[in-house]
Amino acid sequence: MPATSPDIPAPHAAFLRAALERLHTDPRLVGVAAGGSYLTPAAMDDVSDLDLVIAVEPDAYDAVLREREAIARGLGPLLAAFTGDHVGEPRLLICLYGPPLLHVDLKFVRLPDVAVRVEEPVVLWERDGRLSAALAAGIARYPSPDLQWIEDRFWVWVHYAAGKIGRGELFEAIDALSLLRRLVLGPLALLQRGAQPAGVRKLEQAAPDLVAELARTVPAYDAESCAAALDATAASYRRLRTALATPALVVNERTEAAAMAYLEEIAARF
Repeated sequence: MPATSPDIPAPHAAFLRAALERLHTDPRLVGVAAGGSYLTPAAMDDVSDLDLVIAVEPDAYDAVLREREAIARGLGPLLAAFTGDHVGEPRLLICLYGPPLLHVDLKFVRLPDVAVRVEEPVVLWERDGRLSAALAAGIARYPSPDLQWIEDRFWVWVHYAAGKIGRGELFEAIDALSLLRRLVLGPLALLQRGAQPAGVRKLEQAAPDLVAELARTVPAYDAESCAAALDATAASYRRLRTALATPALVVNERTEAAAMAYLEEIAARF
């Protein structure tokens, strides 16, 4: 029968017990596995999400996908649910349950497709060991940042953000700075620390020594502050690029120099 870790918070454990009991009665479902924060249950707290992978018989997958909101509604007091198209994962159903409020991600996956994954989940329940066998057909691979891809774009992004500062489009500039943290600085900082390079997730825990450095890339709604944050962003990227560079990396020195000169010109206006 379904089993969960005894270390997770009581609301999470109660939801899982009820949900697993319900899910195992559907013969179209092969098993359920948990990822995300559940992989380190001692670190889970009352604001942690639950990330569940629900393995489905391949010939029943389309029907289950059509019924997934109804399935989710049967697992607890569902307040809202929507698909994960905005994060490029249409198989995902993002749910909010409550009370007590609990965020639960339900990813409905064809059984053979669980072999392709970014982390090693914990199997909570399965039929005849089939989910474990399907997981054993592959290994988890989290995509690593491509330093050349970043280098080929970074200085163009700096020029773009500087231009927005110069035009007084500060919300756009602030949004660009956030994008650079999420796509560049966060993943590279986490990679340097041997952590999963997932944007800026858990950056404070994985790289506490870099918090002050990255905090300087967060601006106030002020042109001078935005320019200083962009300069700090460039400095942080240069340091990370040096730390992580391989001999194959081609540094775009001319583009870098031109973008930084432009930023200096914009900053001088303020």
